[in-house]
Amino acid sequence: MKPATNIKISPGERVFFTIKRIGINGEGVGFYKKQVIFVKDALPGEEVLVEITKVDKNFAEGKIVKIKKRSEHRVKPPCPIYEKCGGCQLQHLDYGRQLEEKRDLIVQALERYTDLDAENLDIRPTIGADHPWEYRNKSQFQVGVNKGKVIAGLYSLNSHRLIDIPKCIVQHPLINKAAVTVKRILADLEIPIYDERKREGVVRSIVARAGIQTGELQIVLITATDHLPKKERIVAEIRKRLPEVRSIVQNINRKKTSLVFGEESVLLWGKKAIVETLGKFRYELSARAFFQLNPEQTAKLYDEVKKAAGLTGKEKVVDAYCGVGTIGLWLAEEAEEIRGMDTVEEAVADAKKNADLNGIRNVRYEAGKAEQILPKWIKEGWRPDVIIVDPPRSGCDAGLLETMLKANAKKIIYVSCNPSTLAKDLHVLTKKYDIAYIQPVDMFPQTSHVECVTLMSRVEK
Repeated sequence: MKPATNIKISPGERVFFTIKRIGINGEGVGFYKKQVIFVKDALPGEEVLVEITKVDKNFAEGKIVKIKKRSEHRVKPPCPIYEKCGGCQLQHLDYGRQLEEKRDLIVQALERYTDLDAENLDIRPTIGADHPWEYRNKSQFQVGVNKGKVIAGLYSLNSHRLIDIPKCIVQHPLINKAAVTVKRILADLEIPIYDERKREGVVRSIVARAGIQTGELQIVLITATDHLPKKERIVAEIRKRLPEVRSIVQNINRKKTSLVFGEESVLLWGKKAIVETLGKFRYELSARAFFQLNPEQTAKLYDEVKKAAGLTGKEKVVDAYCGVGTIGLWLAEEAEEIRGMDTVEEAVADAKKNADLNGIRNVRYEAGKAEQILPKWIKEGWRPDVIIVDPPRSGCDAGLLETMLKANAKKIIYVSCNPSTLAKDLHVLTKKYDIAYIQPVDMFPQTSHVECVTLMSRVEK
């Protein structure tokens, strides 16, 4: 059903309708007189009385007044701050049903942004997690002050109200321990906390990353200034209270921005990177390097990439948006050569170190934009058989999409963390490639996020 283009309802009005789907942000989606309405916490199949809270040109938003028919899949969220936090969106939906709804998010995106017949594509059941709690290996908590007390956590959904999170049930226990401990150290030493409105203070965020398999811990303090007061005492207390720590870093972000990290990092103590293992591989992770947040599901995801690639040992493979080299190294022993690129120079340096660390020689990494580096390689006579892309949520750069079409590789494997941008990019790539299948993988249980591996094969004329 296409949404109405002129909304005829008003804020404060109450309407009754049935929820049809889960939306991209985990909200329930229903229609009232052909007008699409998004309702937080509502589930498919539920009949709800809703009060309209916002009206836009093509949609409306509302809040539940009463659920007249409840979904059989509704459960009680186990997190005591679930309603306040906004970090998770689907704790009130049983996990098996979460997996079904995440597959449907991909179908919805394809229906909205492409001309493809989504119902007849091979979109496979979502691969779920064996352990859908305590899986995250990294936290990025904003720091603030509330009634004189130092707090650390996330902003409440659609607001700038910071919610203190003493324990998050989707974070690994070591990460919870680290965040709470560093927060206490900042309070005990009376370190000035950054005030975003006044643009005063020092510490903006606490970032903790753990090597789940190695037990190594990295702490990054994001500061608004170069100067970190009582730096030596902070380091000493972190080492004393968190013996798992192997790396303490200060990252400086002076800008007024929603981005967590700045460009400059200073090692305060220990190693520049911690080590994590994934399968048989070891990876060095520096402060700003991207690494998947759910190691258990990451192994499943990369196995799906390897399966889709179907390498025989003769293929030249591009690993675009390579990060620290995780995907490329996972496939290297079955390829003739892997070449990767990334715009983050620190990540490329880590990728090279990781190749050496694992004794892999048939890889090459270069810092820069894929849409510039790949044409250069082709001009030099190196033409890929398989292109793998794992872009950020914003999707592939338009220039890269055109470069991929010109490269004429036999296969493209698109690893996506955002169904909407995946669909938009597939709309471009299907000019020359057919979609063999799409395999969703649940990297973030209890949230509305879904990752997927799309195998595309070149159309032979």
